[in-house]
Amino acid sequence: MKLSRTVAYAVYATLQLAQSKSGVPIPCSHLAAEGHMPERFLLQILRHLVTHGILHSTRGVDGGYALERKSDEISLLDVIEAIDGPLVATLPASDGNHPSQSEVNLREALERVTANLRHQLQAIKLSDLLGTHSPARRA
Repeated sequence: MKLSRTVAYAVYATLQLAQSKSGVPIPCSHLAAEGHMPERFLLQILRHLVTHGILHSTRGVDGGYALERKSDEISLLDVIEAIDGPLVATLPASDGNHPSQSEVNLREALERVTANLRHQLQAIKLSDLLGTHSPARRA
């Protein structure tokens, strides 16, 4: 499985926020500098995470981003799908003929693999990646 740079930045940013014990929103500029990520690109990513209920944003001088839920309630699958959309197995459309039995079998096999991957990614929480089990939550 290959994660896009966008997903990787989303994971890194959410992990930074999960490590924050203060619950105080962290500005995008700080997350970008700390994680060596382009700030303008990261801002777009953070907006997706807010839209999908993973982060909460606060405006103003003391504004920034914080986790919307506890780190043990946010899965790696949540972050990946917030950026890339639903994780599904796909094959190119067939040429209009009825699919052969081997094509049907391949689709079913890919669906099983995808279901297993989704299950495993759902089981990995941010807190697992940090080695903790109840860090930061939105104040």
